[in-house]
Amino acid sequence: MDVAALLFLFTPLGSSPSARQAEYEAVRRELQTKMREAAPRRGLDKKLVLAQEQIATFYRERFPSGYSQISAELGKLAGNSGVRISQGSYETLPAELPGLERVRVEAALDGEYVEIVKFVNALERSKMFFIVESVTLGQEQGGRVRLQLRLESYRRTT
Repeated sequence: MDVAALLFLFTPLGSSPSARQAEYEAVRRELQTKMREAAPRRGLDKKLVLAQEQIATFYRERFPSGYSQISAELGKLAGNSGVRISQGSYETLPAELPGLERVRVEAALDGEYVEIVKFVNALERSKMFFIVESVTLGQEQGGRVRLQLRLESYRRTT
């Protein structure tokens, strides 16, 4: 039996060494292709855990759990920039994302033009998540400007 197998491999009945080499190369290329395809999936379980932790951190740092935190942040930013918030209203709306609700804020601002610009810039740079929807010029008197500001933030519900 062994002799028959050796005869088959090394005689014209078996494949030639060049054919075996070509088959080996084809299988090797296929293996390399499969390994490249599988590479992004390696460690996927750890990547998913890390992504979930990053999402939880983002929610915790960017979205407050209480309405008072939103108004406190707006008050702090207004005080730091020299703007006075003379009037404000809050409206709660449903959010597209689970565990969040949208909070629409409308506020009347008084201050110098430069102070208002600093306030809006501070809003955009705030760690808390704010989206400025609109800014409407109210009136101007002696260098002071009155604006109506509409913005949105989000609040964690869970």
